[in-house]
Amino acid sequence: MKQFTLIASLFLSSGLFAAIEILDRVAVIVDDGVIMESQINSGLENMILRYDEQNIPKPPMDNLKEQVIESLIIEELQLQLANRAGVRISDTELNDSIIRIAANNQMELQQFIDYVEQGGESYEDLRENVKKQMIIQRIQRGRVGSEISITEKEFQAFLATDESLASLEPELLVQQILVKTLDQAINAIERINSGEDFSNIAKEVSISSNADNGGLMPWRRAIEMPELFSNAVSKKEIGFISEPLESGAGYHVLMLVDKKGPFVQYEDQWSSRHILLIPSTIRDEEATEIEINEIRSRILDGEDFSDLAKEYSEDPGSASLGGELGWLGKGVLAAEFEKVMIEIDAGEVSPVFQTQFGFHFLEVLDSRSYDMTRDLIEDRAYQILYGRKYDEELENTLRSMRAEAFVEIKDLD
Repeated sequence: MKQFTLIASLFLSSGLFAAIEILDRVAVIVDDGVIMESQINSGLENMILRYDEQNIPKPPMDNLKEQVIESLIIEELQLQLANRAGVRISDTELNDSIIRIAANNQMELQQFIDYVEQGGESYEDLRENVKKQMIIQRIQRGRVGSEISITEKEFQAFLATDESLASLEPELLVQQILVKTLDQAINAIERINSGEDFSNIAKEVSISSNADNGGLMPWRRAIEMPELFSNAVSKKEIGFISEPLESGAGYHVLMLVDKKGPFVQYEDQWSSRHILLIPSTIRDEEATEIEINEIRSRILDGEDFSDLAKEYSEDPGSASLGGELGWLGKGVLAAEFEKVMIEIDAGEVSPVFQTQFGFHFLEVLDSRSYDMTRDLIEDRAYQILYGRKYDEELENTLRSMRAEAFVEIKDLD
């Protein structure tokens, strides 16, 4: 009986080891790491599934397998680089990313987990894959991003010549007055500047075919207008009145009435200045508050705000500028500071108030509704140009990594 048990045990052990060997094998050695056969098979299955879902003819299986192996090699090289660089993804970061993925699919986290598992996949495997991609993205940004440089000249040339940027430009609504002489055009501008209605002047003096509707032209992007008009109104703010523009038909006066598009946006902004005193071990909160109130009183008595800010303010960013912070919108400054700035009138010196930085008082110099259109378009254009350069640099970096790596692809057939 003991002999049977021993034989059975050896048989079972042998079968177990055989099963393990068949289950997974080292398929590729990549520098200090390996790629398992199961990884290749899984990648191959996913690639075939994508082709089938999109109803695209598949290339030969050998080509597909080669693509999968090369992709896994590049991934392994980047993960090794990230490990050497000490790149880590915390559980909090990972959880936030998973929650964003769920939200992008219009699901709560638990709904998303249920959806993944109902589809026959493992949520833990998904988390591991997301974590892996986050690590790769981080090492790519660190390795590639530092190599990208965009000069102002290059950026302006890109803005001026790239036709794809035309889709970023807003549509403009423009009115025109067309007259025969320069004196008539100058007279029309003087009447507009004195407060007369543009439409009424157009109906009265314009010889354009659209004079009857106040010189109103169809909505068009600047690049769709005659160059004379485009150069005049492109990148201008609503309400802009052009100088007289001479053409073969006479002299044109244009007004930019409105603009629309995905990047047309306005922001309430305030120009303000302040004085900050920061409590310390030498000067406690009570003494600091007394001192800043004394400085405020001196300003109310007629002393110059700018001079006192340069002398006393402990804000390193604004003190040398006389306390001026420039034009700022909401969500930039401390909440307590923003609340006071919004509530007081221009020219009024606020009471002393406290934020996490110390004790302040401020004066609003002016406020405006700022047209953000150009800023947003240029931000988007920069993203496009950066993205192109990033993709090029990333491709070069990955090719170099692959060329320099030790890779041994084993024959498992």
